[in-house]
Amino acid sequence: MAVALRCFRHLPSLLCRSSFTMRWGLPQAPAACPALLLHGCRQSVHQMQLTRQLATKKAKGKGQSQARVNISAALVEDIINLEETNEDMQAVVEALKEDFSRNLSVRTSPGVLDHIIVVTKDGKFPLNQLGQISQKSPQLIIVNMANFPESTAAATKAIRESGMNLNPEVDGTLIRVPIPKVTREHRESLAKLAKQSTNKSKEALRKVRSKSVNQVKKFKSKVSEDTIWLLEKQIQQMADSAAAEMDKLLAAKTKELLG
Repeated sequence: MAVALRCFRHLPSLLCRSSFTMRWGLPQAPAACPALLLHGCRQSVHQMQLTRQLATKKAKGKGQSQARVNISAALVEDIINLEETNEDMQAVVEALKEDFSRNLSVRTSPGVLDHIIVVTKDGKFPLNQLGQISQKSPQLIIVNMANFPESTAAATKAIRESGMNLNPEVDGTLIRVPIPKVTREHRESLAKLAKQSTNKSKEALRKVRSKSVNQVKKFKSKVSEDTIWLLEKQIQQMADSAAAEMDKLLAAKTKELLG
């Protein structure tokens, strides 16, 4: 016991001058301390430091903002590829941007119909691969299905069910697509579609997050509980960031559509 007390009495001065301390933040043993006791001292200090660090990150006091987790991807690459997870989440955001740009605009152009998917007996194809699309006037788009006349009915159905508030009319192999006037009701309808698209994108984002979390949980028996918690926290932060970006996109698009 006396030896142990002498060891702890010497800790402050040892912490200042030991090269080992400078590297690890641990005390160097006096010559009189047994090696086993020193090992115990080091273990205790290290555990106290780790516990304090994790307790800080897990703090959820009322009105207290939680510290962000930023794990080096290289350190956990054997568990999960965080960069790939982030890329998958950003791909969902980019798809929403493209949907807003292509399908939700008060300015109509032939390109707005290009990527409507048509289901035929031979498979699924973008409309612009089956028909020639042209704009005859600001209020009328024509789709010429002469090259694939057997797909005219399927193309008409795809346009009608595109969610773009279009009511196509068939004239032989020609599909006439009247463009609704830009009324207040039409703008509000587009804004609702923007909200629906955002919700679908957020659902896709949640699937990416869940897949990543499940991947991490597979390593519960191989790594510490704290490591699992920190990784799940990091993945959730990435998902929250992507969702926040979607909300900004929706706000900007809604403002644009409602004028």
